[in-house]
Amino acid sequence: MTETLATLLGLIGAALMLASYLMKSMLPLRVAALSACCFLVAYGALKSALPTLLLYGALVPINVKKTLQIRKLVKAIENARADTPVSEWLLPHMHRRTVAAGTVLWRKDDVATEMLYLDAGTLRLVEYDETLRPGVLVGEIGLFAPDRHRTLTLEATSDCVVYSLTAEEMALLYYQNPKLGFHVMRLIVARLMRDVQRSHPVAPVEA
Repeated sequence: MTETLATLLGLIGAALMLASYLMKSMLPLRVAALSACCFLVAYGALKSALPTLLLYGALVPINVKKTLQIRKLVKAIENARADTPVSEWLLPHMHRRTVAAGTVLWRKDDVATEMLYLDAGTLRLVEYDETLRPGVLVGEIGLFAPDRHRTLTLEATSDCVVYSLTAEEMALLYYQNPKLGFHVMRLIVARLMRDVQRSHPVAPVEA
């Protein structure tokens, strides 16, 4: 009886694991992978298969964490209002690092590989001589430009704390929930409109 039960649990676990590789939506994928790990842990325990038990036992908390992160992201995006700052729900998925004063984070025409959120310190867009202060996102346009190249040089004018998100991570977040595209589009359009106004200021109307 125990042998039959173990085989059944193992088959269910294997089927769920295979199904998770065939899924395109990240949340169902994680749920399927988590369920598969639970079944395979039970299989490993009943069969006294220590490697199987240890492997899938270790994967259970990892899949729980990833599933909760994705659910949190999906909920945040779905509940976001039109005026909700993108950084409010994007920041938990970014990576913190410090940048020393004088560091050039990227130069004009460099290949764009990441976007940044400035948490502390000041950055400068060299060509515009514009100072960026904490609370801004920068570099998002380069990630979506056809040639993926930087349009401006960015340097740290003081010691800074920034959070970064790579192009690959952005694509993964978009894959998890396409609604992300609306919020990123809003951010990019606002930035482009500001750049256009800077380049072509409207002359004041004389009375």
